[in-house]
Amino acid sequence: METQFIQLKEIIEASWDNRELLQKAETVEAIESIITQLDKGTIRVAEPVAGSWQVNEWVKKAVILYFPTQKMSKIEVGPFEFHDKIPLKSNYDQLGVRVVPHGIARYGSFVAPGVIMMPSYVNIGAYVDSGTMVDTWATVGSCAQIGKHVHLSGGVGIGGVLEPVQAAPVIVEDGAFIGSRCILVEGVRVSKEAVLGANVTLTSSSKIIDVTGSEPKEYRGFVPERAVVIPGSYTKSFPAGDFQVPCALIIGKRKESTDRKTSLNDALRENNVAV
Repeated sequence: METQFIQLKEIIEASWDNRELLQKAETVEAIESIITQLDKGTIRVAEPVAGSWQVNEWVKKAVILYFPTQKMSKIEVGPFEFHDKIPLKSNYDQLGVRVVPHGIARYGSFVAPGVIMMPSYVNIGAYVDSGTMVDTWATVGSCAQIGKHVHLSGGVGIGGVLEPVQAAPVIVEDGAFIGSRCILVEGVRVSKEAVLGANVTLTSSSKIIDVTGSEPKEYRGFVPERAVVIPGSYTKSFPAGDFQVPCALIIGKRKESTDRKTSLNDALRENNVAV
């Protein structure tokens, strides 16, 4: 870790344990510096390290501490008016980002060049990498990490996470395709080039069952690389009887020969799923 970040981390950790330090100018400047670095993408809430992901808890703490140091103010954008503590991201032309009205990203989120934001929302602390499409009414929650050339289809809900600070954010890796109205929360990780069909809902406790082999293989909170996933259900016994409980089914693999930008329909057809 760079020296400047080590110093900032020490200030954040101290003020996290002693909130009276939020009254000091040095603390406020340190917090604002971190939010600026998040906005520029030079620091991240979570980052890939040696094939895994490392959560930088102290950065999440800085985001949480940012709120009590800011005052409410009016934000006017043409005829539209907002009232909030955090300003909106701006200068999209200089950033190389295409933003369709009413696409909104909060200051403190990173949106890389080449991203397309349809009417959608990206919250503070989130990281959206280059070439990604955030489609209509999709939401990228606080601290979520979205890779390169990802497609978040219409109405996708990527959950945010600030507390507990040790909790991992939702992570969608490069080349993944997230189908319409999917919901990903509680630190779910979708690996590279995976394809999720419409309406797949995943939490940290959701069963993700690979049914492609002779025996089912179960995952929790993790979708393997190039997996093709659809909604499913399994039978669970309750005192009142047996009922169907939602799960997700891995019904095949996205072929390596398939273009990474293939449509969801093409990926499902490869695995003999009606579309």
